[in-house]
Amino acid sequence: MKTTLRILCLMALVGLMGMTSERAAAQKKEKVILDTDMVEVFDDGVAMMMLAKAPNIDLLGVTIVIGNTWVPEGTAYGIRQLECVNRTDIPIVPGIRQPIYPNRFETIKNERVLFGIGDAYVGAAGYPEPASWRAVYLQKYGREPSVQPLDMKAVNFIIDRVKANPGEVTILAIGTCVNLATAVRIAPEIVPLIKRVIYMGGSFFRPGNTTPTAEFNWWLDPEAAKICVRTPFKEQVIVGLDVCEKMAFRKDRYERITNLVRNEGIKGMMKRNYLNVKFLEEPTYTHYVWDVIAASILIDPTLIREEVKRYVDVNSQFGFSYGQALAFDSNQPVGSQPARIILTVDEARLWSMIEKYCSEF
Repeated sequence: MKTTLRILCLMALVGLMGMTSERAAAQKKEKVILDTDMVEVFDDGVAMMMLAKAPNIDLLGVTIVIGNTWVPEGTAYGIRQLECVNRTDIPIVPGIRQPIYPNRFETIKNERVLFGIGDAYVGAAGYPEPASWRAVYLQKYGREPSVQPLDMKAVNFIIDRVKANPGEVTILAIGTCVNLATAVRIAPEIVPLIKRVIYMGGSFFRPGNTTPTAEFNWWLDPEAAKICVRTPFKEQVIVGLDVCEKMAFRKDRYERITNLVRNEGIKGMMKRNYLNVKFLEEPTYTHYVWDVIAASILIDPTLIREEVKRYVDVNSQFGFSYGQALAFDSNQPVGSQPARIILTVDEARLWSMIEKYCSEF
C-alpha cells in the first residue's frame, strides 16, 4: 500500500512539474504588437508570418498603418497571409490612414520638383486609396475571407493591450510611426508600461533610399517618427539602412525561398510579387530585406553582431533633409532619447532562420 502511495505521489509530482514547466515556457513568450504597412510576402508579410510561427513569440495583434500600402490593402494582405499559416486567431486591426502632417501626399509632389527626388519610390502616395479592405481581398484572391479585421481602432488596440500587459509588450514598428505616435499622445501613461520599441526605419551613417538623406518609412511621416524616437520609452532599438543594406537579396536566394514554401497561396504571392517580376526582368538585380531583419532580431537577439548607442532624432523641417535620421554622441538636442542602432547581424544565421520559417509556411 505504501509503495503504491509513493508511486502515485511521484506521478502527481512529475505531472505538476510538467504543468509548471509548460506555464514557465508560456510565460517566457515575448508579447509583441506588430505595427506594419503590410505587403504580400517580402518584406512585411514574411516578417509577420515568422512572428506568428515563432515558438517564443506571442503575437498579440497586427496593427495596420499607412506606408508601403494603404490601410485597406494592408488589412486584406494581413488577413490572407494569416489564413495561409493557420493563425487567424491573431487579430488584424486597421489603423491611421494618413501621415500626421496635413496634405503630406501633396507636399511629395513639391519635393519631386524642389529637391530632385525624381521617380523615387513613394509607396501609397503614388496611387489612389482602394474603396475597402474587402474589395481588395475579393479582387486579389477571388474568394470570401474567413475572418474580419478587429472592430477596433489600432491606436486603441495598442493602448489597451499595453495596459493589460504592463512592462511586457514589445512594439515592432516596421512602417510609418503614426499609429504609435498617436497612441502615446492620446495616452502618455502607456509610455513607461511598454517593454521596448523596435523600429525598422532611418538611415544614420549611410545615404537614404528615397531621398539622398532619408529612408522611406521615416521620410513618409517624419513628424510621427520624431514623436516616437523622442518619447522616453524604456528601450528603443533601430534597424535602419545601416544594417539592412549590408544584406544583399538576389535572384537565386529568392527562388530558393520560393521553392521552400509549401502553401500554394503564399507560393502564388511569391511568384507574382513585384520582386519576382523584377528578378525576371533584371536577373542581376540586388534587393535587400528590411522588416524581416527587425522581426528576426526580436525572435533571436543573438543575431546582433554590432551596434552603437546614440541619442537620436528626426529632421522634421521641410527641406532637402526632411525625414533624415540623426545620431548624436554628445551635445544632443534637448528631448532626444538614447537608442540602440543596429549595424551588423549574423547574415548566414539570419538567412538560415528565414529559410527555416519559410519552409514551414
